[in-house]
Order: sequence, then C-alpha cells, then structure tokens
Amino acid sequence: MSNNPGHPTKKARSIVALQREKGFLEGPHSRTGEFFTLLRVLRDFIHGFRGLHFVGPCVTVFGSARTPAGSEYYELAREMGGAIARLGFTVMTGGGPGIMEAANRGAREAGGPSVGCNIHLPHEQYANPYLDHQVTMHYFFVRKTLLIKYSYAFVVMPGGVGTLDELFEALTLIQTKKIENFPIVIMGKEYWKQTLAMLDTMVKSATISPEDLDLIFATDSVEEAIAYIKARAIKPFGLKPSRPKRSSWLGEPILKLPSPIQR
Repeated sequence: MSNNPGHPTKKARSIVALQREKGFLEGPHSRTGEFFTLLRVLRDFIHGFRGLHFVGPCVTVFGSARTPAGSEYYELAREMGGAIARLGFTVMTGGGPGIMEAANRGAREAGGPSVGCNIHLPHEQYANPYLDHQVTMHYFFVRKTLLIKYSYAFVVMPGGVGTLDELFEALTLIQTKKIENFPIVIMGKEYWKQTLAMLDTMVKSATISPEDLDLIFATDSVEEAIAYIKARAIKPFGLKPSRPKRSSWLGEPILKLPSPIQR
C-alpha cells in the first residue's frame, strides 16, 4: 500500500476510524454494538502495548503538526530531539509532521531511537520519515495513553488544542498522583505566556495549589531542559538506557531500533 497520505484507501480507512470514534461518543448503542466497540478499543490497546513494549524508556515530545520545516520552533524541536537521544532516551512523538517530525528527525540525526504513536485521520496526520518504529491507533484516548505510558518526561513544544490536551492530561495525572512526578518541560516561553499566566490565575483563584506550578518547567533553552530532565527523571528513577527482552515463545516482534546511547 502507498505511504502517500492522499492515497484513497488510507484516507477511506481514516474516515471509517473517525466515524467509529464519533459513534463511541454518541451514547448508548445496542449491547452487541457496544461489545464490538469494546473489542476495537481492546485491539487498539493490544496493538499499542505489543508494538511499543520494547522501545525502552522514552521522552515524549508534544507539539503542532502544522509547524513548517525550517521554522524557529521546528529547529528548536529538532535540537531537543537530538539532545534527548544523546541523554539515552528513546524519542517518542505522535508520529506526524511538524514538531513531531522535527523531534524524531533530531533523534535520528543523533543516532538515537525514534518512535511514533500515530492516529488515523482523514487529513493532516501522516507518518513522518524519521521513525524507526511506529504504531497507528484508531482512538485518540488510546493514543494519548500510550504517549504517556512509556515516558519518563514530557516536552511540550508550541502547538494547538491537541497539544494543550496532552499537556493537561499529563499534568492532571501527575497532580492527582495517578503517575509518578515525571518532569514536564514547556518550551517556547513567549508562545505559552498566556497559558502560564492562566495557571497563575488559577492559583490566585484557589482552583489549583501553588505547588502545582512546580510540576512544570518553562524554558527556551535546550541545555536547561536537559538538565531538568536529568535531575527529575534520571536520578530519581535510576534509569538505564535498556529495553525489555523479547520473548520468542510469545511471538513478540523484533524491533530494529538503534541501541540506546550510553550516557
């Protein structure tokens, strides 16, 4: 099958996937219909868990699919992807173009592993060419779970509503202690200025606690971001650049990923 995002079969599949997700959120259907929906969700989770089990400890980079190559934030994400790879982590993104492509590209250029967790969409989202491995999901909420599940830090580059969703999902899970206190790095202080100001407003209105602001670190510096990830992700959790071993009797896939870079 063609990798062209405009390929009619691929586009038709994306439209069907989007229709199914809409149906999932419509409310109750027949019991049989709900059962088959559960099976489709389970299939997404199994596909994701099986496909990403061996990628090693990751840092996920969130950001816009619309950021053009060569732009300021594209180059910042590219530099950040390379720095994360040199730190010994696998760089994980949503697998698409823009910021995601830039981070994966930086990891590839640095000789580190680069993976993507993509989504079926009828437009805009296609796998970028800098992925060593990828999985593609039908459901957004499954994809978001996977992007968080395998990561020990999150880097949030400039993006749209999807990036905001991913940022606040990670922040909520850490705030409510559903996951460990993994570092969240926001890059592009000018871009995120109003979002950060809104968080200050929340503190003043007592809708969040002052210490919740300590869960994020805003910077424009790759060096500062890497130092923060080192202090908050590597030292507390004793991470090593290694991956789980494949079990042949389970028929687990062999992933052709570059070896993690030794720090």
